Amino acid sequence: MKKILTSLLLSSSLLVPSLALAQAQTPRGLFGWFPTPTASKRVAAAPTAAEVMAGVQKFYGGITSVKAKFRQEVTNATFGRTDVSDGTLLIKKPGNMRWQYFSKKKKGKAAVVAKDFISNGSYLYVVDYENKQVIKKDLKKNLLPTAITFLYGKGDLAADFTPELDTSGKYGGKTDFVLKLVPKASSAQYKTLHLVVDPSNYRVKESIIVDGSGNKNHFRFYEPTFGAAIEDASFQFSEKSPKVKAFRVIDGDQEADKQNAPPSAPTTPAP
Repeated sequence: MKKILTSLLLSSSLLVPSLALAQAQTPRGLFGWFPTPTASKRVAAAPTAAEVMAGVQKFYGGITSVKAKFRQEVTNATFGRTDVSDGTLLIKKPGNMRWQYFSKKKKGKAAVVAKDFISNGSYLYVVDYENKQVIKKDLKKNLLPTAITFLYGKGDLAADFTPELDTSGKYGGKTDFVLKLVPKASSAQYKTLHLVVDPSNYRVKESIIVDGSGNKNHFRFYEPTFGAAIEDASFQFSEKSPKVKAFRVIDGDQEADKQNAPPSAPTTPAP
């Protein structure tokens, strides 16, 4: 979830009469000396990187919920290996988020949810159904990055990133804007963050995170429904639920003190 050089100059030209039509409409037949009007064109200026970023911020500031499908491709720069995952995403303000990852499809079997990232605004639960494990993190102690929180109207992209328009043609379609965001402060999570933006409404169609080691996390979003009716129960999780009764529950905050931080929510913007 890629060719954009032309699209970054996307503009709407005002329709003007052709030169031939202009000549026909002048009284040249009666007065040969009458000057022929010169056709002129006015082209709307393409938006700047700052304007595109502001458009994205405004779009997500104006929505209350979204439901979408996604495909994630994670590429390891060292080994050149890419892992592909599919799933669904639910977001509901304020602070509710759920990423559901499906298991790999097997012949004759329907895909099931293999992993859940559930945030209710207070806690983040990483539920691994295949390994029967739950990691719980207190969001008061583990702030989500701006690349996530701006979706809830809390984070400010302009405060944390320096924007520029990417004209390399590497990401996006012919009519898309591609925004390259560089963190103003050094970050272990991001070296760069690219957003492929729909020019018609400024929603994010794709997001690409590249970290300091060159590893790439690429999301593509499909079939988004904005303003979708989503039950609050979709973002609630109980450690006492019969479904996870036999699961091992890990306090992510305590584990982080002993070793590297446990898995966190996907650090990427949504559609």
